[in-house]
Amino acid sequence: MSVVETETHGQILVVRMNRPKSLNALNHELRTELSEAWNDFQDSKELEVAIFTGAGRGFCAGEDMRESLQDGAPGGRRPARPDPFMEGTLDKPVIAAVNGFAMGGGFMLVERTDLRVAVRGALFEISEAKRWLLGGYNHGHLANLPYPIAMEMAMGFRFTAERFHELGFVNRLVDDIEDLLPEALKMGEHLLTLPPASRVNTLHMMRQMQPRTTPAQETLAEKLHNHGAKSDRMESRAAFAEKRKPNFIGWDDPEDRYNLPQLEE
Repeated sequence: MSVVETETHGQILVVRMNRPKSLNALNHELRTELSEAWNDFQDSKELEVAIFTGAGRGFCAGEDMRESLQDGAPGGRRPARPDPFMEGTLDKPVIAAVNGFAMGGGFMLVERTDLRVAVRGALFEISEAKRWLLGGYNHGHLANLPYPIAMEMAMGFRFTAERFHELGFVNRLVDDIEDLLPEALKMGEHLLTLPPASRVNTLHMMRQMQPRTTPAQETLAEKLHNHGAKSDRMESRAAFAEKRKPNFIGWDDPEDRYNLPQLEE
């Protein structure tokens, strides 16, 4: 059975992650098959809109922690073929149909979509603060959310679909999982009623207007990603896999706690 299933509804492609027992965690095989699906969608002359969803009770749990432990490196292996969805080069709209947990890297998949439908009770979490040496500092900014909400996201708090709908991160809510795909298809069908050039041009324009972090902020983030005990990154994954409390070091040199890199304009 493929870890990515696809089906077509006229000009709409449904891409479904299919590792339900692991809540569709992103292992190398899943990343590779997603890359193939998105490349095929990009190259298609018939398909114009995609719906991205997951099988089972999770949309995507993010990084496959067990595979990372086996590989001895955090973050997971990327596919050999560039993925246009992940790289931001996909020039067709994608609608997220969030059926359950969207955690860490799974949240980032939702974040990359253009429109979002979620079932009530779905949970979202930016998990970077729990797994790396820098939390998800940019996600609330990219979503154009107020500072305290962005802080809450960056610090790894969980959000319900209902709250994200109130905040404007989710477009539509459905009560039952059976209504999720039909609601996403309605949104896709609406996009297809627009003049083709209008749909393409408007998508392009809207994406250019999205908030972005500055080069100086990205440079500081890169420094902070390395400011601390790097062994804590694997310890967080081991503790998760072993279902125990992590034993963090914090800093190899305790004085680093008081010597943070600074923003340079």
